[in-house]
Amino acid sequence: MAVHPKGKPVRARRSLLARALILASTLSIAGCAGMPMAGGAAPAVVAGQDLPTYAYALSGGDRVRVVVFGDATLGGEFLIDGSGFVALPLIGQVDVRGLTAEQLQTRIVTRLADGYVKDPRVAVEVLTTRPFYILGEVNKPGQYPFANGLTVLGAVAQAGGFTYRAKTREVLIKRSGQELERAYQVTASTMVAPGDTIRIKERWF
Repeated sequence: MAVHPKGKPVRARRSLLARALILASTLSIAGCAGMPMAGGAAPAVVAGQDLPTYAYALSGGDRVRVVVFGDATLGGEFLIDGSGFVALPLIGQVDVRGLTAEQLQTRIVTRLADGYVKDPRVAVEVLTTRPFYILGEVNKPGQYPFANGLTVLGAVAQAGGFTYRAKTREVLIKRSGQELERAYQVTASTMVAPGDTIRIKERWF
């Protein structure tokens, strides 16, 4: 074995140097793990999942409560008609299609401020939403009320559970306003939206 002039073995010094390099490399990799990927690339999304990242968009069949502070006669509970309009006191028909409650609130404020009410303050609350529909291999297919945060498994539970023939790991969902169904994996995070039509398929074995 080669010996350093000061008496320390060269092999021992090389071993210590190798350990130091490995430690530095490990720390560098760990530090990069929490950093965004080059070019801003987004992380992969699990196929077939639809997480609850959407804001609820109003449409025909929804019922809202409008409060105009300082004038109770301008508020109340209102049903959005099938064409997506709601008739409000003083300002008449308001197109709400695709609006969130906050956006409708802003629209009402703008309309009232246009020669009707000085500095109007308005609040809008969604009271009831469009139902969802569930068909196929469930014990009680039909129409059910939507609740915020509803999952496919919750919808199946409302419909009496799966039949013994049901394909329980995959579901077909037709979103409101869309023409085609899409297949989703059934997990605890597979969400339902108002107006969805859910179809549980029959398994082949």
